[in-house]
Amino acid sequence: MAPVGTVEFDSVPETAVLISNNVADHLVALGQQDRIITLGYPEEYYTGFYDELPGVEFETGDLTQLLGGSFSKELLYELDADVHHIDPVFRTQTNSLSQAAIDEVERNVAPFFNNWYSRAHGYQGDQPYRYYSLWELLDKFAQVYQVRQRSQALTRVRNKMVAEIQAELPPQKDRPLVALVTYSPTKDTFRRHKLNGPGWGKAHTRPLGANGAFEDMELADGSGSFSMEAMVETDPDVVIYNHEWVSPGGRSEKFLALSSHPIGKNITAAQNDRVYLGGTTTQGPIFNLFQIELTAKQIYPDIFGSPPEPGESVPESEQMFDRQHVADIINGDV
Repeated sequence: MAPVGTVEFDSVPETAVLISNNVADHLVALGQQDRIITLGYPEEYYTGFYDELPGVEFETGDLTQLLGGSFSKELLYELDADVHHIDPVFRTQTNSLSQAAIDEVERNVAPFFNNWYSRAHGYQGDQPYRYYSLWELLDKFAQVYQVRQRSQALTRVRNKMVAEIQAELPPQKDRPLVALVTYSPTKDTFRRHKLNGPGWGKAHTRPLGANGAFEDMELADGSGSFSMEAMVETDPDVVIYNHEWVSPGGRSEKFLALSSHPIGKNITAAQNDRVYLGGTTTQGPIFNLFQIELTAKQIYPDIFGSPPEPGESVPESEQMFDRQHVADIINGDV
């Protein structure tokens, strides 16, 4: 797998070091969550989707926190894991580990195995770097843990749901204009995101084929500042707060109150109560299934039913994939 090349194991890894939440979700999807011994911020990991899958649990309380000052070569020696699900290119690009340290850890502890920049196709280095889809990455992890039947079965669930959704979509000209944003209540401004941008970070929005409000912007995704007045001028039919579904807080409350904002109330989405908290970009396959369903309901409620509120579940009669079937796959009943 790029960028690490061919990686061989004497046996299935018993312990895995990882930082990113999306990798944790990949391992949970494959029924390998008990092998995880670290996370970037374990206490912040969202497990709400797992609560809807019978018999699927992921306890994060005893995991070692790797971000926030503790990440180092010495810690990787101390953890002594069988695999590091960390992208070494990303770590060298961000200066959190030198190439010499990575080489040393690979020789003396365990290999690295991850691909981070497929999230948004954002690698800016000089060496070739291949991008994978979310579901291609799942298959790579499944090969490590020798559970490819599970990855293939989950991929079929996703493909079936997406095909059923796309079969119901209206012509492109009749689809809503959707603004994917992050919001700063202190500055009362937005950062803009491309709804249909590349990478697994948009794997829950891109398949839905809506008209993105910012697809033609030249700035990098999520950069710059966009005023409330400019948002009124753009006048989207739907506004979605990127990432916020899994961690709502004070910003979310003010965002959801756009209909009471002296300027924001003039946005069509605010007038029609079409302002939503969106899924996270740091998603693996389980998150992706739930977030495709969530986003389909947010963008096309007349077709797929009303979306749930944060903390709520979709009624069984309105669910777009079988929770029990997914749980069975995760637990090895393929």
